Amino acid sequence: MDKTEQLLKEITEANGVSGYEDDVRRIMAREMEPLVDAVEYDKMGSILGIKSGSGDVPRVMVMGHMDEIGFMVKEVTSDGYIKFLPLGGWWGHVALGQRMRIITSKGPILGVIGSKPPHLLPPEERKKVLTIKEMFIDVGAMEKFDVVKKLGIRPGDPIVPDSEFTIMGNKKLYMSKAFDNRVACAIILDVLRKFQRAKHPNAILASASVQEEVGLRGAQTLAHIGEPDVCIVVDTGIAQDIPPDNFKKAERLGGGPAVLIYDAVMIPNLQLRDLVIKTAEEKKIPFHLTYMEGGGTDGGRVHINRAGVPSIVIGPPVRYIHSHNSILSRNDYDNTVKLVAEVIKKLDAKTVASLTER
Repeated sequence: MDKTEQLLKEITEANGVSGYEDDVRRIMAREMEPLVDAVEYDKMGSILGIKSGSGDVPRVMVMGHMDEIGFMVKEVTSDGYIKFLPLGGWWGHVALGQRMRIITSKGPILGVIGSKPPHLLPPEERKKVLTIKEMFIDVGAMEKFDVVKKLGIRPGDPIVPDSEFTIMGNKKLYMSKAFDNRVACAIILDVLRKFQRAKHPNAILASASVQEEVGLRGAQTLAHIGEPDVCIVVDTGIAQDIPPDNFKKAERLGGGPAVLIYDAVMIPNLQLRDLVIKTAEEKKIPFHLTYMEGGGTDGGRVHINRAGVPSIVIGPPVRYIHSHNSILSRNDYDNTVKLVAEVIKKLDAKTVASLTER
């Protein structure tokens, strides 16, 4: 594994559902501290590294979120099964039968989201998508085995998908949980590494937020303490090169960074959008324009901070987000790092001012 693969392995395998991002934050702090001039934190657990360039302004925020989707223990039933709450958006079908890690005071406990075998399902139940409320986790429940006393499981314990980072048979593709959005955390660190030698006419605010999946919460507090003049949100695109359309979609692995023209909580600054497109074309970086009709990104909170912050969302397309295993292309990752870095180089005071001139 090269350095980027090692980082992706460590950061995606870390436990970090919404509200429980401590392990991820420690990795970010360790990797970020040698690359920036100062590190700050908000009071929710988000982290911000400041790297000055030829000046301290404009302040260019590059943001990703640390949390992944998962669950929280709601109750332990009298017969030892675990009922749980969703943290982030889940579709019932992708959760059933999957291995989960419950993070307890005694350490991680493995379990499985139980489901009836097809032999026991009447025809009408086979057509039904179970809701999270109907599901349970089996951690080895048996009569006279006290799950609470023996395993230390209690309400409020976070539950994380059990999945390992894997380099696939196609060596340019990676499979793991939590690419949404640990891939952005890694991209931000690699962007900072590029600027250890390259010059930039601004201050970079390398930011990693908490609780994006449950309401973009850390983005609001980070924008408050960072006071950015412009923001690049790095988040995953939704690759659609799967059956029945296969490789016909623009948003596909190998298609280059996705540049969002719209999501449910933000329309990007149009001048910044055009600057990103022009930069990609000049540098011959493959990219595609896309949209997200449902859901949003941290930009939804940042772009309305104070008097407003020109913002854009850029990120690599990923297959199967919000599931136990997603697939990422290394080429898309590298091109996202390159595009974000090239845009930052252009964001001097005059250019940033021009984004909102009337």
